[in-house]
Amino acid sequence: MTESLSNQPVGDQPLISQPVTRDPLSPLDPPAEYTRLREDQPIVKVRFPNGSAGWMVTRFEEGSQVFDDPRLSARRPRHDTPEGEVDEADDSSPFDVGFVMMDEPEHGAYRRLLTGRFTPKAVQNKLQPYIDKIVDEHLDAIAAGPETFDFVEAMALPIPCLVICELLGVPYEDRDGFHEATVDLMDMGKSREVRDKGAHWLIRYITGLVAEKRRTGATDGILAELINKADGEDAILSERQLIGLGVLLLFAGHDTTAAMMGLSTLTLLTHDEQRAELMEHPEKMGTAVEELMRYLTIVQFGLGRVAKEDLEIGGAQIKKGELVVVAMNAANRDPRAFQDPDTLDIDRKMARHMGFGYGVHACLGQNVARAELKTVLPKLFQRFPNLRLAGSPEGVPMDFTGTNYGVRKLMVTR
Repeated sequence: MTESLSNQPVGDQPLISQPVTRDPLSPLDPPAEYTRLREDQPIVKVRFPNGSAGWMVTRFEEGSQVFDDPRLSARRPRHDTPEGEVDEADDSSPFDVGFVMMDEPEHGAYRRLLTGRFTPKAVQNKLQPYIDKIVDEHLDAIAAGPETFDFVEAMALPIPCLVICELLGVPYEDRDGFHEATVDLMDMGKSREVRDKGAHWLIRYITGLVAEKRRTGATDGILAELINKADGEDAILSERQLIGLGVLLLFAGHDTTAAMMGLSTLTLLTHDEQRAELMEHPEKMGTAVEELMRYLTIVQFGLGRVAKEDLEIGGAQIKKGELVVVAMNAANRDPRAFQDPDTLDIDRKMARHMGFGYGVHACLGQNVARAELKTVLPKLFQRFPNLRLAGSPEGVPMDFTGTNYGVRKLMVTR
């Protein structure tokens, strides 16, 4: 592992602060300062919200180079390391062995243990009937309930939780515990102590669940499959790796999709023409979901890599050990890559975007997320064509501090 300099001042240039403030009148857009940076300083040294320092990339092409360059390591320091401290991934902690923090070939080897469950064919054949069922059940419950309700509580959170529980073999009745721990873990506005508490809750939970599955001989879900790969003479996973993968899949598998589902619904409720076009032409749902992923880009503070050697990207001289973060929400609004990027266009044809990450580390569960969004959104508006916000768009409480941007609550009237 390379030395980490990401929490030390970088070079002689004064550091600007990473833009984090959004316009309350345009809550679906990234911070406006990204526009200036993308044009004038597309690779710039910044101070991140947690106090660490490094490079930030705001253009699409240069950002894709960061994710594709093997000289940049995914094994990076914790983003919440206090100023002046060095805190690399801890090989003694189960929480730090998720394959998102690995480089090739190790990353690919672990990812291949899971890819069979997440292919488009597997999702369509094995998971889609379950998604259809639970979405219809929740829509029935909404129809039987009050006219005004919180969409996050009614659908955006429970649907992804049910799906990840079905996939992993996790009891749904435990959802409040693992979701609260995930919220703590992912909230960059909370203290290091609180975030660590969430992480360790998840570790203890998965450790206990693995022990219970071993005791009962349970065979349901991905977690049981991973247990089989960790037990016996031919084991290919250590216990720590097993727990780490389980933790990663549980928290990442529901929080991201819940955020995207709530934010997508808010977007369609505030874009009447696009929503009407989508309801008249449901065959456009596939391109609409890709456009929503690009337009919204829920990863709020970007994804980072650490330079394993001195290198140059877009004219910037990156030193070994320096942190390079791609501001994906800025890159996905880059006019060099997308025509009229600040306009939502459900007919947009794209070869690529960064809504699910990029390159070999692109989101493993992206096909599951697509299936949930392509099921919930059309069914919701077909069932409730008069669905509308219960207040003003500016009054919707947004999650400005979570790793994933989204809505905290979305009150709507059917």
